[in-house]
Amino acid sequence: MTRVVLSIGSNVGDRLARLQSVVDGLGGAVRAVSPVYETAAWGGVEQGPFLNAVLIADDADLDCHGWLRCGQALEQAADRIRGQRWGPRTLDVDIITCHDGDEEILSATAELTLPHPYAHLRAFVLTPWLAADPEATLTVAGTMRPVSLWLEELDPAERASIRLTDLALRTEIAAD
Repeated sequence: MTRVVLSIGSNVGDRLARLQSVVDGLGGAVRAVSPVYETAAWGGVEQGPFLNAVLIADDADLDCHGWLRCGQALEQAADRIRGQRWGPRTLDVDIITCHDGDEEILSATAELTLPHPYAHLRAFVLTPWLAADPEATLTVAGTMRPVSLWLEELDPAERASIRLTDLALRTEIAAD
């Protein structure tokens, strides 16, 4: 069985509906869902704010590449167009980490880098992840540490750039 942490975001169209489409698309595989946060766009491209959340899911039939294909299919269903890097997106589904049982899957291919190479630098990933899993850990450059410590080390302006909303994603989380 693989367990995955997915960071999802949208800043085009009905942003909340786009995030909800991921929860709905994963169905019973969803184990935890963070609150929804709003953040300014990251990466220097002028655009509207994002809604972001983190999902934790598992599925005995998917490996990390299966999760990648699943995320890409969800993006495609939301009419995602891959144009400008870090540009506006109807839906962005990023795999942050993937585990097979207790073993963290590492990947450094052109198709998939795991853990996500920028996750430790992004409050819009770390804050919702911590809300979904307060005991979460992240490996960066071979060092595994609690997500809370990675978040504490971010620039205060980066941490302040994320705002908790009163929006919520609906889910029927399956029992473990």
